[in-house]
Amino acid sequence: AHALTELEVQPGDRIATLAWNTYRHVELYYAVSGIGAVIHTVNPRLLADQIQWIINDAEASWLFVDLSFVPLLEEFVHQLKTVKGIVVLADPEHQPELAHQWLPSYNYEALIQGKPTTFAWPVFPEHTAAMLCYTSGTTGNPKGVLSSHRSIVLHAQAAAGPELLQLDSDVVLMPMVAMYHVGAWGAPYAALLAGSKLVLPGAGMSGADMYELITTEQVTVALGVPTIWLTLHNHLHTQQLTVPSLTRVCVGGAASPLGLVKLYHERYQVYWQPIWGMTETGPLVTSAPPTRELMALPLKQRYAIQTTAGRACFGVDMEIFDSEGHPVPHDGSSSGELKVRGPWITSSYYRRDDPEVFKDGWLATGDIAVIDSHGYMKVIDRKKDLIKSGGEWISSLDIENITSQHPAVNECCVIGVKHPKWDERPLLLIVPNQNTDLRKEEIYQFLEGKIAKWWMPDDIILVDSLPHTGTGKLIKHELRDKYLNLFME
Repeated sequence: AHALTELEVQPGDRIATLAWNTYRHVELYYAVSGIGAVIHTVNPRLLADQIQWIINDAEASWLFVDLSFVPLLEEFVHQLKTVKGIVVLADPEHQPELAHQWLPSYNYEALIQGKPTTFAWPVFPEHTAAMLCYTSGTTGNPKGVLSSHRSIVLHAQAAAGPELLQLDSDVVLMPMVAMYHVGAWGAPYAALLAGSKLVLPGAGMSGADMYELITTEQVTVALGVPTIWLTLHNHLHTQQLTVPSLTRVCVGGAASPLGLVKLYHERYQVYWQPIWGMTETGPLVTSAPPTRELMALPLKQRYAIQTTAGRACFGVDMEIFDSEGHPVPHDGSSSGELKVRGPWITSSYYRRDDPEVFKDGWLATGDIAVIDSHGYMKVIDRKKDLIKSGGEWISSLDIENITSQHPAVNECCVIGVKHPKWDERPLLLIVPNQNTDLRKEEIYQFLEGKIAKWWMPDDIILVDSLPHTGTGKLIKHELRDKYLNLFME
């Protein structure tokens, strides 16, 4: 905070970061917002053009960069319009020689060296801006979401509470969610508020890195998207290892496949805890934690709940609406567009007007969902990912969920592809497990009787890998572009 003040950082200034989950990044979270400025986390997995667009859109005044992102910085630094200087998050002995001469550069540790260890923190209104995150939008330019101190504190209290992450001083929490993605789901705030030990993976996203951290630090709860837990399982499986300290993985960002829910319970005795949220929702709003009531259910019923997104926590209203804007019954089968509202859910995008997304006090999520009589919500599909075949809807997520349970399937994805007769038909893409001889006929047999005949994919293609965003979500539009005319030809 003293160093930032010396750099003449003013209240309200956006301070951008291109950084991993590290202690220096956590220090910035608190120091920047603590002096009344805005911490602006930028996703380094985006294209250089998008990164410079985001930093310019936010009009950031300073940019803090991890060592590993310096080469990326060199690609766009000359296009930054408002940044006054670059600070490299490193020890002085590792300070790189920056190739560009556009902006002054500083070393993080040198800046804070010798500064006082106490600070007269200013007091300001609770609605003061604290954090700026941009959506990881897979199409078009990302949109900014600005959070206040009030919304961050309320979210941290809810996230640490029993309805969401269930944090206390006994929990050792490892967020595999990047701190540049919705503030690592609020973990740096919620963990410190609850007194939980916070274990930060830095750039270590491999199965081996995760295993080492979980084992040496005795991690009990971890956060991440499904692909992260698939990566960990693949490592544990090939090396014949276990993670006895781990009790829960809290999983969001994509639907929870039943195959992985079962696998984590049966092989590792780890509870797969679904959560749901978006950049716009702060992010956490729903979950299904392992309550005594839930754990007493027969396994089949429990698994069914673990593949939902859970129930809304206190303070959040959640509703589904039909195309006319009327609420849809909570019967577990009637579907509609999911809308949410609450004290830490954004009411507008940063410097943008989007009346269709923010209407009558609700945030329209773009998710098609069902809610059952107990309040459990399940996302059936993104509006843009639903497949319309012969005037009827097919859920890509349902087919993926069932396919994921086949023992030879590592990952799968269903997309709608143009069809001359039916408008669209499903195409199933599968990444098989290593050293397995999988044929598509086996999958067709496996799906028989589990989905409606007219939902059966018109083709199944075995692939080496599937494209993901920097936050682990499948990039379905890339696949749709690639296979667009497959059935037309």
